[in-house]
Amino acid sequence: MSPRPSQRERVTRDPAWEWVLRSTPVDARFPYRLQILRNGTPWLSLKAQDKWPGAGKQVFCQRDTDAPTSGEPCEDMERCSLVSVSRLGVRLSLVLDRRSKRRCSFLSLSKAYKGRQGESYEQIFWQTQQTLVQHRPKIRPPSLRPATPFSVSISTEERYPWRFNGATSVRARLLAGDYALIDGDKTLALVERKTFENLLADLGVLPLLFQRLQDLSAQPNSALVIEAPYEDFISPRRLHHYTPAFCSAAIADLYVRLPNLRVVFCANRKAANAWTQAFFAAVWAARDEPSIS
Repeated sequence: MSPRPSQRERVTRDPAWEWVLRSTPVDARFPYRLQILRNGTPWLSLKAQDKWPGAGKQVFCQRDTDAPTSGEPCEDMERCSLVSVSRLGVRLSLVLDRRSKRRCSFLSLSKAYKGRQGESYEQIFWQTQQTLVQHRPKIRPPSLRPATPFSVSISTEERYPWRFNGATSVRARLLAGDYALIDGDKTLALVERKTFENLLADLGVLPLLFQRLQDLSAQPNSALVIEAPYEDFISPRRLHHYTPAFCSAAIADLYVRLPNLRVVFCANRKAANAWTQAFFAAVWAARDEPSIS
């Protein structure tokens, strides 16, 4: 009898996503049909040349524009739920709910037709973790690509605010956080800034701190950025009113009770400012990517 899955595995599975692989004898070039269903509805439909990429290889795919109404005979080969569906630029990454051959990704590229200016076609490559390890593709983070400058709203309560090179900064009253990445009237990301002394004082009123951070974590792409390393909060020489055990337990509660909130410890003010600038740049670069959630 196989061992029972761990509690973490049971929690992370999303029954809304399903992987369906079928075979068809009609198309010799693309004998397999792959669908990713969301709540029973096709979310992605592909024609594939193989049922799984071989060792160090990739499988060429095409979008199956006729699915799911195509009349060609298909035989179900596999159905399973998906643990994770995520996107990094033009790459869609999946984790399947099974013991082997769990991780794969689909790379979608746009290629220009030769001699047909302004026209392009799509190429989709199905790859596995082993393919990426062997070929080591050069992937540049989307936030490093040329992009239009972004705008940051800074809370009017910030006395000595961070600076954001190349960005437009405005002062505003924020409902949550100290810094907001904005796109018109839409908030894309929020950051709450804390110094060592700020967070240490807030740990004394944990219910109030949780309430404020709960409001922050309800927003998309939220983070609590601390201008001090974690070691300072467990060092008896730095602490006066609290013990290292109290601080470590309180900080651990932040992670557990607010799982959607990024809690980031930086060495100093300069590092915290740099982390937030890079975070905002990454969110800004990803703003036009198709939504998965």
